[in-house]
Amino acid sequence: MSKRDPHLEPTYSLQNRLFRAAWGIVYATLYRPSPRPFHGWRCFLLRLFGAQLAPGVHPYPTARIWAPWNLICDDAASIGEDAIIYNPKPLHLGSHAIVSQYAFICGATHDYEDPLFPTVSYPMSLGAYSWICARACVQPGVQVGEGAVLALASVATRNLEPWTVYGGVPAKPLKKRIWRHTESEFAVVSQLDTSVSLSSQK
Repeated sequence: MSKRDPHLEPTYSLQNRLFRAAWGIVYATLYRPSPRPFHGWRCFLLRLFGAQLAPGVHPYPTARIWAPWNLICDDAASIGEDAIIYNPKPLHLGSHAIVSQYAFICGATHDYEDPLFPTVSYPMSLGAYSWICARACVQPGVQVGEGAVLALASVATRNLEPWTVYGGVPAKPLKKRIWRHTESEFAVVSQLDTSVSLSSQK
């Protein structure tokens, strides 16, 4: 009696496969055809499948999310058109984090040195105010720091440091990301400084 080829064995449990089949039906019939501005409706569908989404999250209709139950998004996070979120383990998008169109967040790979070729998956996070630009790829296990930017079509193979712009294949640090303050922000800062100085004089 011949042994069964382990390469043909299911990678994930029956429960996982049933959940993904159900999500696939909902995605094809209710999520993907929804009008572009209907972010609330798509968030509702994702939450039905276990996603933890703060207010103001913007998942676009053609974004492909492999496992909603492993998706955690803080406020105002965004997943753009045709972005691919492959998240066998939890993926956390921080506040205002952006995954742009056609970007790929890859949360798993295979152990190619093992004859059984098993899947190896990783929890991942994209820090607050980070930006994964169009067609960029974040490889399995890479953690993206707060405010980090991965430039157009770049590939992140190592962790991205906070408030740093990366580009290339593989991605390398190009420069620090420094925010320019708007006049309104300066006004708020000035008011705060005035309040502090007045309180210190009392």
